[in-house]
Amino acid sequence: MNEYFDVNRANWDERVPAHVASPSYHVADFLADPSYLSGVVRFDRPRLGDISGLRGVHLQCHIGTDTVSLARLGARMSGLDFSAPAVEQAQSLADRLGLTADFHVADAYDAVRVLGEATYDFVYTGIGALCWLPDIARWGEVVAGLLKPGGRLFVREGHPMLWTLDTGPQYAEVRYPYFETAEPMLFDEGGTYVDTDVEFSSTRTHEWNHGLAETITAVQRSGLVFDSLEEHDSAPWNALPGLMTEDADGEWRLTDAPWRLAATYTLQAHKPAQ
Repeated sequence: MNEYFDVNRANWDERVPAHVASPSYHVADFLADPSYLSGVVRFDRPRLGDISGLRGVHLQCHIGTDTVSLARLGARMSGLDFSAPAVEQAQSLADRLGLTADFHVADAYDAVRVLGEATYDFVYTGIGALCWLPDIARWGEVVAGLLKPGGRLFVREGHPMLWTLDTGPQYAEVRYPYFETAEPMLFDEGGTYVDTDVEFSSTRTHEWNHGLAETITAVQRSGLVFDSLEEHDSAPWNALPGLMTEDADGEWRLTDAPWRLAATYTLQAHKPAQ
């Protein structure tokens, strides 16, 4: 296995307990309210349309809160993640909620081998997933392999422009690559994106950005038909601390002139029926 995989997996494995315990993931809300959905899926719902009865797979599902939200909308869900502790927590959550969902430990690039070819009506990929993959074209091939004829891809991701920014208390500047690079961006950061007092030991990560054109091209070259791209001025987390304000729906956007920055995007495509 490549070094990046082992380094990133150690980082995510260690953060699972802190994420499960964090109010940001709302595990208690899922258990208390049978209608509760993650903020990400609530945002996505108008664009997803009716998914009841469809078989879906959530790639890079982490602890499964978005996956079980899709199951609550009536889809028959599978989830896949490279972190065994995350998958264990995801399966536990689905079981406690009484939802039929299956979760699998594997690299995203191995999803077709693990889950089966032409198995799913839709592939879902959520916020903060693609930056952990070094090759967006290879990801596109995986998505195409998983989809049944007529199936669709739904992605909402951090915008590659957002990922280029380095921030301080009162500034944001373009520092990191917009385009996919052969070598990863290397980070060594002790925290995580939820509030926690836990001190972590696996602090290194390897990450990549993927430009919009690169992602769309990857989808098209895999044989999918590109349908739509929508850019949003908000993100479901405080992506630029000190510079963003949260709205009533849990979305964060620039406090001053939010139209200056595309923070996330939604991309949709489908596999031809024939």
